[in-house]
Amino acid sequence: MAEKPTAAFILSLIGAILILIDGLWVAVAFSILGGLGFMLPGFEWIGGLFLIVAVVAIILGILTLIGAMMMNTTNKDKVRTGSILVLVFSIISLIGGGGFFIGFILCLIGSILGLTWKPTAAAPPPPPPT
Repeated sequence: MAEKPTAAFILSLIGAILILIDGLWVAVAFSILGGLGFMLPGFEWIGGLFLIVAVVAIILGILTLIGAMMMNTTNKDKVRTGSILVLVFSIISLIGGGGFFIGFILCLIGSILGLTWKPTAAAPPPPPPT
């Protein structure tokens, strides 16, 4: 069985799910507080702001999730690419709450583990019998 960066994948996956849940939570807050913004004179912009943040947070959660899924392989190049995606999109996700901030921390740790992961060298085949 080939070695995979399991810890990096699990941490990034949990963090990405938290970022996605946070984006959905912002969308729910938009549906509740967006209506309140239109009731308060001078605060009509709140609804639009919540909508933009919700859409961006959900998109960033999905992109972080894709990066985490890319890390679940034995291919070092795919692990590196997925780790970079997770790192970049989790940092940007701080705009929408970053997965209640703990999602950002988990993705940060997972992406660093993925970037520093080195597969163990395969043992050389035994010499042929003489």
